[in-house]
Amino acid sequence: MKPHIEDYALLSDTQTAALVHRRGAVDWCCFPRFDSDACFAALLGDREHGRWLVAPEGEGEPSRRYRAGSLVLETEWETRDGKVRVIDFMPPRRAAPTIVRIVEGISGRVAVRSELVIRYGYGRVVPSLRRLDGALVATAGPDAVVLRSRVPTTAENTAAVSRFQLRAGERVVLTLSWFPSHAELPAGIDAGESLGATETFWRDWSSRCSYRGPYRDAVLGSLVVLKGLTYGPSGGIVAAPTTSLPESPGGERNWDYRYCWLRDATLMLLALVHAGYREEASEWRAWLLRAAAGDPDEIQIMYGVAGERRLPEWVVDWLPGFEDSRPVRVGNAAAAQEQLDVYGEVMDAMYHARRHEVGASLAAWELGRHVLGLLEQRWREPDEGIWEVRGGRRHFTHSKVMAWVAFDRGIKLCEEFGREGPLERWRAIRDEIHAQVCREGWNDQLGSFTQSYGSLQLDASLLLLPQVGFLPPVDPRVRRTLAAIQRQLSSDGFLLRYRSEEESDGLPAGEGAFLPCSFWLVDALAFDGQHDEAVELFERLLDVRNDLGLLAEEHDPRTGRLLGNFPQALSHIALVNSAITLARTVMAPRG
Repeated sequence: MKPHIEDYALLSDTQTAALVHRRGAVDWCCFPRFDSDACFAALLGDREHGRWLVAPEGEGEPSRRYRAGSLVLETEWETRDGKVRVIDFMPPRRAAPTIVRIVEGISGRVAVRSELVIRYGYGRVVPSLRRLDGALVATAGPDAVVLRSRVPTTAENTAAVSRFQLRAGERVVLTLSWFPSHAELPAGIDAGESLGATETFWRDWSSRCSYRGPYRDAVLGSLVVLKGLTYGPSGGIVAAPTTSLPESPGGERNWDYRYCWLRDATLMLLALVHAGYREEASEWRAWLLRAAAGDPDEIQIMYGVAGERRLPEWVVDWLPGFEDSRPVRVGNAAAAQEQLDVYGEVMDAMYHARRHEVGASLAAWELGRHVLGLLEQRWREPDEGIWEVRGGRRHFTHSKVMAWVAFDRGIKLCEEFGREGPLERWRAIRDEIHAQVCREGWNDQLGSFTQSYGSLQLDASLLLLPQVGFLPPVDPRVRRTLAAIQRQLSSDGFLLRYRSEEESDGLPAGEGAFLPCSFWLVDALAFDGQHDEAVELFERLLDVRNDLGLLAEEHDPRTGRLLGNFPQALSHIALVNSAITLARTVMAPRG
């Protein structure tokens, strides 16, 4: 049976992540960082591209859950011979990155199999296996992992295999730690102590959540995912821990999301602040300022987890892809695109950081002034837009609106917080952009704002116009645009970004409903006073989550399956912010 994206669970040590299939296989993991080469790549291929299976040898149906407020995963199997539990987790990084798998007997006597297939370099490089100090070490080039367990391990066809039986109350621990192949073997860990420390880490972090509104459990679950997608040393938050999970099975809309997008800046900041995570918001803002520091002419739309600028895109042609979806890409060429909305996101994040007392920074304001100086010259130019199209630059309406946001927030930073800048000039530019968007971005025939100037296509990003303050929610143009988007971009009530079969974005047509856009629709309905409709859609979106509360980028309403990279930060950010919107507009506790 082929795996589905929703079959996977997330483990994280806040520097890298692993995906565990419900049947017990770690099918994806990159050591030592989110964006490192994968040593388990079965997610995009098969067993021979690397995986770590720990599961009963007999038939059994698994059930699973996260321990409360954490990414400690429990999976239980009920078999003919008894019941067994596997506890999977990654201890928050203090030494070597490690996956811990604790197998416990619950009842009867159950035969269990561990099969470790290491393949470095995204499934291509077969390591040598050797025993050292009672452990099994797999080495190739710069990479090495050490497998430790008290049960015997044998080499079978370049795999490390263990078989053992467990009665009620018995426990077997398996740990896998990565280290540079030139370094000494990392010390082993006490699994029980490490499990306790990991649960304490997550429990303490979750206890800081100050959100007490409706859907609190869903909000906290999404915040835990966002923490798991945070690169601890820098505060950067990756869009997803995976690459090339398809937006349409068998298609080529397959991208590497293991990087940090400036576009997520404001939405991420607000989600963290409103939930009480000011320290994380401050770290995210600091990452943002470091990444964008220097010549504003060189600002990119995305960066590596530590702020790296070079993210060259290449094809891993030996991997067949998830459900034969090719090409499998590493790196992201969109990093070199021109996207004017990014400048608005940077300025908006700066403004909200001050407004919510995340912290003042003269260096941040100097960067902001430089950004606005550059935007004065560039805002009239076409760009690739929020969706990073590969079909040529256009005058995207959303991009122009975000240019307006940049100047609006610069003006407000001066007016509300005493910053200095050429206010009269900025006000004149702000007014000019506003007038142009209302003139060129509006289409009388459609009765709606459109994706780009002169276009007849709609775009779900236009739902953000009232959220960013460009026009009030009650403006007739906003309401007509909302109605048009619901009519033309709806897929069983969820929203497409745009009609890919009608829009030349440089790629073949075909993708699912975009979950962040569907949450933006929740917000738009709530702002418009359609509270019942907003709540109904939000609860339908909650039902799209997998059994562990995880969301991908997209959803196929026809099949009920998740699509795209997983779990997706922007989807979880949007969930948090929509719950907060409902708490403020509907004010009725639900769920």
